[in-house]
Amino acid sequence: QVQLVESGGGLVNTGGSLNLSCEVSRVSIRTYPMGWWRQATGKQRELVARMNRNYGIQYSDSVKERFTISRDVAKNTLYLQMNNLKPEDTAIYYCNGGITDPLWSWGQGTQVTVSS
Repeated sequence: QVQLVESGGGLVNTGGSLNLSCEVSRVSIRTYPMGWWRQATGKQRELVARMNRNYGIQYSDSVKERFTISRDVAKNTLYLQMNNLKPEDTAIYYCNGGITDPLWSWGQGTQVTVSS
């Protein structure tokens, strides 16, 4: 069973930065499209960034030019660098494989809270 372990969240002020990590076990992230989703309280989970196998990258309009998705294939780890954070970025952040729908069971996620 694929395991996803997210980390790096925390409490930051508006305009601050965080770098999230997602360690993936039992599959190689080299062979799958990977993405970051987030779920705010009372809202549906949404895909905010994804990286295709050939390094093609897409972002949701809400995070474009502020967030950067990357990966380290040797460490089998996915990253999300988040800059200029806004209160509306407050959510639990999850990683998973897939282009639109997740491929595997969700991990525990990592909480990001941005204070105004």
